[in-house]
Amino acid sequence: MEKHHLGRNGPLVSVVGLGCMGMSGMYGPADRGESIATIHAALDAGINLLDTGDFYGMGHNEMLIGEALRGRKRDDIVLSVKFGALRDPAGNWSGYDSRPAAMKNFLAYTLKRLDVDYIDIYRPARLDPDVPIEETVGAIGDMIKAGYVRHVGLSEVGVDTIRRAANTHPICDLQIEYSLISRGIEDQILPTCRELGISITAYGVLSRGLISGHWQKGQETGAGDFRRMSPRFQAGNIEQNLALVEELRTIAQAKKVSVAQVAIAWVAAQGQDIVPLVGARRRDRLTEALDSRALQLSFEDMAAIERAVPKDAAAGARYPDAQLKHMDSEK
Repeated sequence: MEKHHLGRNGPLVSVVGLGCMGMSGMYGPADRGESIATIHAALDAGINLLDTGDFYGMGHNEMLIGEALRGRKRDDIVLSVKFGALRDPAGNWSGYDSRPAAMKNFLAYTLKRLDVDYIDIYRPARLDPDVPIEETVGAIGDMIKAGYVRHVGLSEVGVDTIRRAANTHPICDLQIEYSLISRGIEDQILPTCRELGISITAYGVLSRGLISGHWQKGQETGAGDFRRMSPRFQAGNIEQNLALVEELRTIAQAKKVSVAQVAIAWVAAQGQDIVPLVGARRRDRLTEALDSRALQLSFEDMAAIERAVPKDAAAGARYPDAQLKHMDSEK
């Protein structure tokens, strides 16, 4: 699989990465055996970038990945880990903690759960309003000097924070939502990252399955599924959003590919500095995503996609208002 460097001095990563969050309950129950088989299939296909967070399943996701990586050559894997999100015993979210001492504590547990000696890319999951980004990034830099981390990444932060972080330590990538129906980064964040030589690892490229072509009107979400609270999946919004998918399906059918493949290929076509993270938790969905690499979108195709799904055409915000208020990237 083709590989590119993340940022000016970041690791060499596959042009598609695997986001592992959905394997630990964020979208309802997942099959452990199938999750591990999917990670193995991704690695065997040439994907070397695995993304996780220490709060996914309260450590479950890291232990799952650690189990899947046993027997694999460590240097062949690029592990990207987010930290800082706090949860209570009931699984509720209770803020962020990016203090240097807290970061070192989170990192120690992450290394243990993953059963590795270092993390390739370490990043705060969100901006902690009580801790200057310089302190957090500087402390990660100290962990790089100590050999526990290789690169600093960011997640869901805005232009000012990106610049301040980059002035403190080289940043290899910004992880942020980017898809046909989530294009807010195009105005200021993406140009700033390109100016500073920071790549984008794009999550939500299928908008949590909404624009995968597989979501059905009236489809139920189970307990613990984030989509139960997502504005775009709510009545009054879901109908408009699925109508956009049907417009996209017409284009996909003409090219004899799936809707998901068109959506992933569109993100990948935005530049070599953008790496789509596919959130497959089953091997068949992974295969579908990987096959998107063979899809070449012409200028005419891109124009048709823009007409089918115009910028800002989606109904509903990408997160509930309460969460958007705390997202630096939305300010």
